[in-house]
Amino acid sequence: MAGHSQFKNIMHRKGRQDAARSKLFAKLAREITVAAKNGLPDPEMNPRLRLAIQAARAENMPKDNIERAIKKATGADTENFEAIRYEGYGPGGVAIIVEALTGNRNRTGGAVRAVFTKHGGNLGATGAVSHMFAHVGEITYGASAGSGDAVLEAAIEAGADDVQSDANGHLITCSFEGLGAVAAALEAKLGEPASVKALWKPTQSTAVDEEKAGSILKLIAGLEDDDDVQNVYSNFEVSDAVLAKLTAA
Repeated sequence: MAGHSQFKNIMHRKGRQDAARSKLFAKLAREITVAAKNGLPDPEMNPRLRLAIQAARAENMPKDNIERAIKKATGADTENFEAIRYEGYGPGGVAIIVEALTGNRNRTGGAVRAVFTKHGGNLGATGAVSHMFAHVGEITYGASAGSGDAVLEAAIEAGADDVQSDANGHLITCSFEGLGAVAAALEAKLGEPASVKALWKPTQSTAVDEEKAGSILKLIAGLEDDDDVQNVYSNFEVSDAVLAKLTAA
């Protein structure tokens, strides 16, 4: 009986992982389609599209999926999406930024507000918390990309701002505006990166206890579950032990 239960747990976990991966691919595909629709369908001539494709490849999105997303941009029935940023506060006063691509501003705004309210947060005006973050680009490579000195040299030549290297790999930071060019230069020198992404990096953090951290994680999960939401960022700080406990639950 225990074996059967274990098998069910494994299958349930795999099902959740597959569902999460499918949702991730859908969001990556939406970004590719929007990038191709708002510019040229050629990544060499469209920096945003090139960046979107790099991000998709880093998540092992199949080539066919990427090509379909690009072709979808040329379709007459393609929905017109707009990028919207929402800002607000979660439990404990932590700052939260939500990035969305939506074809219905009212629908998405209502859904985002409802998630904030459900989990003890509140939505603010644009600009309410973004001053607590820096909009930057991050590119990661595995340790096999080269030594710390070699990656640092390549990053400097590419125009990056900072490099952090350890036994697990390399984290390269650059300006948001320069992300596409820096990523392309690094790929030419070091090969395809493990990940390429633009993000909002906290410049000041808010410490919370385990209870509030649990509520914040539920709020973030609720936001990420919305199909229109592309990314969620927060500045909450909690110990690694507490975070591991909460994410394992």
